[in-house]
This record gives sequence, structure tokens and C-alpha cells, in this order.
Amino acid sequence: MARRVVVSGGGTGIGLATAAAFAADGDQVVIIGRRTEVLKEAADKLNTAHGADLVSFTTADLSDAAQAQAAVESVALHSPVDVIVTNAGGNVAWGDDGTPAGVAEGYRANFEANVITAVLLTEGLLPYLRRPGGRVVHLSSIAAVRGPGSYGGAKAALHAYTYELAQRLGADGVTVNAVAPGYVEDTEFFGGRATPEFVKSRVDQTLVGRPGTPAEIAAAVKYLASPEAGYLTGQILHINGGAMLGR
Repeated sequence: MARRVVVSGGGTGIGLATAAAFAADGDQVVIIGRRTEVLKEAADKLNTAHGADLVSFTTADLSDAAQAQAAVESVALHSPVDVIVTNAGGNVAWGDDGTPAGVAEGYRANFEANVITAVLLTEGLLPYLRRPGGRVVHLSSIAAVRGPGSYGGAKAALHAYTYELAQRLGADGVTVNAVAPGYVEDTEFFGGRATPEFVKSRVDQTLVGRPGTPAEIAAAVKYLASPEAGYLTGQILHINGGAMLGR
């Protein structure tokens, strides 16, 4: 049976691959992001690939409460929701000027981009999430267990939210988990920083000698969102090619 899936940050990279994985199964997917043109291009591409209007989009900056509420209301027009995937975010503060004001700005920016976006969308959609059987999957990062500080700290906070939400929703038959990728190619995450030397340094940290792919992360998200994963909740699934062991 087709499900309704919401994917934030669904226009590019891991979010787009996740939307594609669900659409391939005939699920109805709503992708959310800040850039209308990017979202429209992604939705058109997936709908053309599958010959059906499976993917729609809504534009919103989910760190803004009013825009998040508007996105929730747009999604809720066709409730219920079966799966929520919070992929919006990224390291939006790579450095600072070393002043207290600069450090504070960087930490706030990464918290808003990675935690507030996930919390506002998830909390807004909870009344519409299917019970039992609903699934929530947050996108974390290897940075949550090794830094850098402001981005890693934000992703670590997302882990705490994952645990708390899993406890709140477990009795309703809803699971909540997170996926924490290591270095993944073909995303916008590193931008101009992804020089050949930088990529090599990340790949050299792995045991498999290669970067991950968006499709591999999407496959993990899809499993956590599947009916077969109903006994798996409150967990962080690390996918990093062995760059970190035992997590």
C-alpha cells in the first residue's frame, strides 16, 4: 500500500535520493526546502522518471516557526502522514572570528539549521502521523560523535531529541530513529571545500576506501521507515565506511 512521506531538504543530495527511493515504490512524497526552483526541478525529474505525479513540493525555511507552520498546514491537507524524514540542515557555520559574538552566531546558526528545522516540522506533523505504524527518521552526522563543535553539537542535540521522541511515541506504535552518515559524495554539503585533496583526506579515514553515496544513505532511511523495522526505535544508525568504529 502506498504511503505518504515527507522529506525536508528533499531537493538535492541525500534528501533527493531519499525521495527517489520512496517514489520508486509508488509512495506519495512531499519534499520541503527553501529553494522553489530546486524543489520543482527535483519533483519534475522524479515524476517524469516514474510516469506519475508522485512527488510534490512546498517551499519553506523550517527554522522559521511561521513558515514551518505553513508547510505543516500544506502537508496536512492530505493527511495522514506515514513517514517523516528530517534531512534539512548542514554545516552553515564553518568558522568564526574568534570573538564571543562570532562564536555565538555560529552555534546559533547551526542549531537553528539542524535542530530547529527537525523539531518544528516533526512536532507540527505529529497530530497527522499514522498510529500505529508511523515512522520518523532524522538525518544526523558522524560529526555528532567527533565534531566540529557547533555542527557536531547540533547533531548531538538531534540524537537527544530522537531518544526523547522515541519514548513519547513508542506506545503508539511509532518508531523514531536517526541515520548518521560519514563522508558522502554528490551532495552540496562541502561546496567549494570539496577539493581533491579534501575528498582524499575523508576517504582515507574509511576502511572501505571510498565515499558513501546518497543512495546508500537513502536505503538505510527507507529501511528504518519500513514496516519490517517496527522493533527498531530510539537508535542512531552510523554509516561511515568504518571511519568511526563501534557506534
